[in-house]
Amino acid sequence: MKRYFRIAVTVLSMLLVTLFFAAITLRIALHGHEVTIPDFAGMTVAEASTAALKTGVDLQIENRFYSTTVPAGRILSQAPAAGSSVRHGWQVRVTESIGPQQVAIPNVVGQPVREASIAVRRNQLDLGTLAHIDAPGEPDIVLAQTPPPNAGVDTPRVNLLLSSSGGSATSAFVMPSFLGMSPGASFRAAAALGLRVALIVDTPPAAASVAPSATPIPTPPPPPPSGPVVAQSPDAGYRVTAGDTIRLTLGRGQPAATTPTAPPALPPPR
Repeated sequence: MKRYFRIAVTVLSMLLVTLFFAAITLRIALHGHEVTIPDFAGMTVAEASTAALKTGVDLQIENRFYSTTVPAGRILSQAPAAGSSVRHGWQVRVTESIGPQQVAIPNVVGQPVREASIAVRRNQLDLGTLAHIDAPGEPDIVLAQTPPPNAGVDTPRVNLLLSSSGGSATSAFVMPSFLGMSPGASFRAAAALGLRVALIVDTPPAAASVAPSATPIPTPPPPPPSGPVVAQSPDAGYRVTAGDTIRLTLGRGQPAATTPTAPPALPPPR
């Protein structure tokens, strides 16, 4: 009887040892290949892919969202979070930033302020600063806007400069953009705002001097007509005051530069 008892105890002991080692083996199988997820936030997609490959996890770009803080092409968020322990080969889902949303600015110059406000809000933009300046014609007509029309911007806010015929006008306003305008059009637009203009001609390099010769030198043909404005100072968006002098640079191929002239000054703001 004792013999059978010893056999049973031996078998039971062997069974317990087998179960113990099986549990250890199972634990190693489940947790022996665990890895720690790195922090992918702020990495480029290529950098995140390399880091995931070295760590032993599978990187999957699940979404792409706009962001004003994370540049386009970089990781915005991830799941599971950084520092989590997962099995080797676990899938980590990330969201890629596509940068700030670009919005097109409508052209509201020449419109009454009410219509301009509706057009701005219709394009899901915010109405920014409204400045006034004395100008001939009807009051509350948009004379200039910042940002300029059709510009792609990150901040959806439009500032307007409005005409005024009363004493509520302010002398300071936002500098508009004259780029691409002809000299005459830019001159008239600046004069309407009470700004003085100094036209600067970006002339081509002067031809090399030639030694005197007995042969008469033919008279060169007249220069081509003036081109559009290619630069301005101050830049669009800066604060200016009626009566200030601004500099507008014309493109190459213009007539020889002359002494800057100023348009007739408008009456000072009331």
